[in-house]
Amino acid sequence: WMLDHVPGARQQAEAGKLAFGTVDSWLLWNFTKGAVHVTDVTNASRTMLFNIHTLEWDTELLDLLNIPASILPEVRSSSEVYGTTSRFGPEIPVSGIAGDQQAATFGQCCIKPGMVKNTYGTGCFILANTGTKPVRSGNKLLTTIAWKINGETTYALEGSIFVGGAIVQWLRDGLGIIKSSSEIEKLARSVPDNGGIYLVPALTGLGTPHWDPHARGLIIGLTRGTTAAHICRAALEGIAFQTYDVLKAMEADAGIQISELRVDGGAAANDFLMQFQSDIIQRTVVRPRVLETTAMGAAYLAGLAVGCWENLDEICRRQGTDQQFEPAVSSAETERMIGRWQEALKRSMKWDTEN
Repeated sequence: WMLDHVPGARQQAEAGKLAFGTVDSWLLWNFTKGAVHVTDVTNASRTMLFNIHTLEWDTELLDLLNIPASILPEVRSSSEVYGTTSRFGPEIPVSGIAGDQQAATFGQCCIKPGMVKNTYGTGCFILANTGTKPVRSGNKLLTTIAWKINGETTYALEGSIFVGGAIVQWLRDGLGIIKSSSEIEKLARSVPDNGGIYLVPALTGLGTPHWDPHARGLIIGLTRGTTAAHICRAALEGIAFQTYDVLKAMEADAGIQISELRVDGGAAANDFLMQFQSDIIQRTVVRPRVLETTAMGAAYLAGLAVGCWENLDEICRRQGTDQQFEPAVSSAETERMIGRWQEALKRSMKWDTEN
């Protein structure tokens, strides 16, 4: 769009006077005072211009979009010394680059095939390590690059949930039934169950594995006995149910059974949500001591390249667990709740076609 609409941009690009990249490459360019124009495979994979199989900019895509390859950064691994910066005093090596969710996956030490993490933020982002070969999804998941280290590329399957913690913000700012986000756990625990209430948080449509932009949010099962506590509980449960849907798709695509789910992000601090997540997926949920695992992952990648840690095993030994949550309800009860959730989900997705 910029090449077509910004006056002079295409001429400068074709003359070799214009550079383009993602935020990481812009930061590195500035850190090194214009000496290094580089990105890593994970960020390159999100531009729609990169071939994740050959690990090169895709000439066919570049031709289709009429983008000169000369403006793009060199694509390197996720952990190596790209250059040095002297902007902060002495020269400091810049040695780790990764996309947000890939860094979080590395920060959670999901370094073996079948290991999975979920980041509970405004939305939720679930990544499953699939090893050194990309897995083509048959269940509408994204096949992506997790990282590249020491010449070896690790791939992942990713699922995106549009509304995670944002549903709590909506209860606070939209409905006004809580004054602060921290109140929701106490309210959810104040009732023994959801009172038959199911809340599908499709405020902006549904992401993986449905990809229905026309689906709309739905609260079903209301009675005169319904309270704010029931709605708060159903909202948290809706986050966990969406995660369940993505994990089932991952198991089907990868042909594995997930043994545990590693969690991070702001909403992962909610004990009720984490316990319910474990109940619904009937798997162990592991919460680390440090929830900001994107920052941890970036630090691990950088430190690995400059010898702070010898190898991945040493990094993972540093990983501390805050708490583990084990399933506390029967599989029969879980199946009953999932059945009701799926009924609510179908009604949510029918709204646009019926109206």
